[in-house]
Amino acid sequence: MTGMSKRTVAGVAAIIMIAASCGGSESADTNPTASVEANTGLRLISADEGAALQSAPPADLVILDVRTPEEFAEGHLDGAVMIDFYDADFAEQLAGLDPDVPYLLYCRSGNRSGQTIEVMRELGFTDVADIDGGILSWSDAGLPTVAP
Repeated sequence: MTGMSKRTVAGVAAIIMIAASCGGSESADTNPTASVEANTGLRLISADEGAALQSAPPADLVILDVRTPEEFAEGHLDGAVMIDFYDADFAEQLAGLDPDVPYLLYCRSGNRSGQTIEVMRELGFTDVADIDGGILSWSDAGLPTVAP
């Protein structure tokens, strides 16, 4: 593995498994991202702020969708790449991403992305904007999605 030990990846995977087993169903009003510190570059943003970021993206912006393939197929943000939160190797897939580029992160309601941003923090990511309320708040704001 490049730059990460198998022990680190296993530890991150354990964190994800524990976090996934804790919250039950996904709920917009229980977003762990609320604890993310604004001055770290890991932050919670509104759907409108996400749309502004998407329309005038910084160099190398990655739009990261952590929903299932079925959810992604129903509609996603234009240009999004998907990594299924429920994949057994989810942490390894995150660890394979470049931690030095900016990310716009979302899921359905904010629960999975809230857990993901905490893992990304552990992996050393420095610029992650998580859409508060996920694609549900994006759609509620009347913002566009695309389907394959």
